[in-house]
Amino acid sequence: MEQAPQNTAPKNAVEAPPRPADINATGLDLAFIINLIAKGMYLENLEEASQITQAIKLSTNIVNGVTQEMLDRKLIHAAGSTGVGALSSIRYQLTREGQQVALDACNQNQYFGPAPVTLEDFQARVLAQKIAGEWVSKENIAEAFADIIVPENFVKRLGPAINSGHSILIYGPAGNGKTTVAEKVAAIFESVVYIPHCIEIEGNIIKVFDPAVHKAVGQAEKVESSRPSLRRERSDQRWVACQRPVVVTGGELTMEMLDLKFNEFAKFYEAPLHMKALNGTFIIDDFGRQRVSPEEILNRWIVPLQTRIDNLTLHSGKAFTIPFDELLIFSTNLAPEDLMDPAFLRRIPYKLETYEPSKDAFRQIFTAVAAKQGLQLTDEIFDYVVRELQETVKKPLACYQPKFIVDQVIAACKYEGIAPIITEAFVADAMSNLYVHDSSYVGQVGTGDQNSD
Repeated sequence: MEQAPQNTAPKNAVEAPPRPADINATGLDLAFIINLIAKGMYLENLEEASQITQAIKLSTNIVNGVTQEMLDRKLIHAAGSTGVGALSSIRYQLTREGQQVALDACNQNQYFGPAPVTLEDFQARVLAQKIAGEWVSKENIAEAFADIIVPENFVKRLGPAINSGHSILIYGPAGNGKTTVAEKVAAIFESVVYIPHCIEIEGNIIKVFDPAVHKAVGQAEKVESSRPSLRRERSDQRWVACQRPVVVTGGELTMEMLDLKFNEFAKFYEAPLHMKALNGTFIIDDFGRQRVSPEEILNRWIVPLQTRIDNLTLHSGKAFTIPFDELLIFSTNLAPEDLMDPAFLRRIPYKLETYEPSKDAFRQIFTAVAAKQGLQLTDEIFDYVVRELQETVKKPLACYQPKFIVDQVIAACKYEGIAPIITEAFVADAMSNLYVHDSSYVGQVGTGDQNSD
C-alpha cells in the first residue's frame, strides 16, 4: 500500500541582509551619511573612523570614503593620531563649516545611531521573511503545549491557524488559558528574522528596533543549522538578527499606540506597536476592555486584514505603505457577537473557543500544578475543592483555580514556618480568597469611621 507523502517543508531560513559594498548599496544619499556622521562628531564627540563605524553600523570602507569626502569639503580636519604603529588611527575634528553642517542636521532631526535602511529595503525584507513561510509541525505544537492541559481537538484546530499567519480569535470563559495559549503560540516560532534599527523616508527617521520587543540572537548563542548565517563580517549591521517578535497589549491599548509617534523635540518617529510586531505575533488581550471602543480598534484592522497592507502617515502628510505580515490574535472573555459585526468576523479566518475544563481535566491540571511545588494532591482534597466550587460557591471549574489554590497553600505554609503540605484547612482558607462572598455590608466611599446604630 502506497503511503501518503510526508510534509518535509523546511523552516524559514532567510539569508541575512548582505553588507553593502559601497554608498550606493546602502540606498542612502551621500549627504545623508555626511549629516549623520557630523551629528555623531558634534553630539557624541566621535573622532576616529572606528568609533564612527561602530556607531552607524556601516563598513569601514564606506566610513573611510565619506570621511575623505568630508576632508575634501573641509568639513573635518585631521587632529593627530592615537595609538602606535599598526594600531594607530587618525583623529578627526569638525571644522567651523562642519559644525554648521552638524547644527543644520540637528535642526532637521537629532537622531544619531545606526544608519537607517530604506523603506523599499524594509518592505522587501518583511515580504522575504513572512511568518507564513515558517512551517510549524505537529511536533512543534506538542512540545510547546507539553506543560499545560489543552483539549486535543483545540490543538488540532490551532495548528492550521498558526501556519496560516493570518488572524485568530480566541474566546471563552475567563480564567481558562486564553492568554496562555496566545503566548504559547507566539513563542512557538523558531526562525531568525532581521529587524532594522530604523528606516528612512524622505529624510524622516522611524525607529523600529526596540529591545523591549525584539530579542536579539547573540553570536554566543547556539544557532541551529536551519537558521541563516549570523557571521557579522558578511551581514549588514543596520539589521539585527532576532527571534520573531511578540507584542502583547491589553486594556491599556489606545488608538495612538497604533500610529507613528513623533518626538517633537528630537524630530524623529517611533514605530507603532503593530509595526514592531511585523513578521511576528501581535496579541490584543482582554479585547473589548480597552479605553476605546471595540469598533474603533476593529476599524483600524479592516484594511490590513483584507489587503495585507497597512497605511501610515507622517506628520507632514506623507503617506506610505508597509506589508502587514503578522499573526494577529484577539483574546477575549466577552461574547464575540457583542464585539464584532458579522462582516469583521468573516475577516478572521480562525475562531477558537476555550471551554471550562472537565472534571478529569481539572484533576490533571491540579495534580500537575501541585507536583511542581512538590505537593501531592489527594482524592479527599480534590473532592473537597470540587464540592466547594460546584455546590457551595456555585462557580464553574476553571483552569486558573488550581494554581491560585496551590500558591495560597504555599504562602500559608511559609507563614506557619512548616514544610509545604496540602491540608483541608489551608485549602479552605485559599478558597475563601478565591471569590468575594455575598455580604450585607454596605460601604461608603470616601468616609471615615461609621457610627454603629
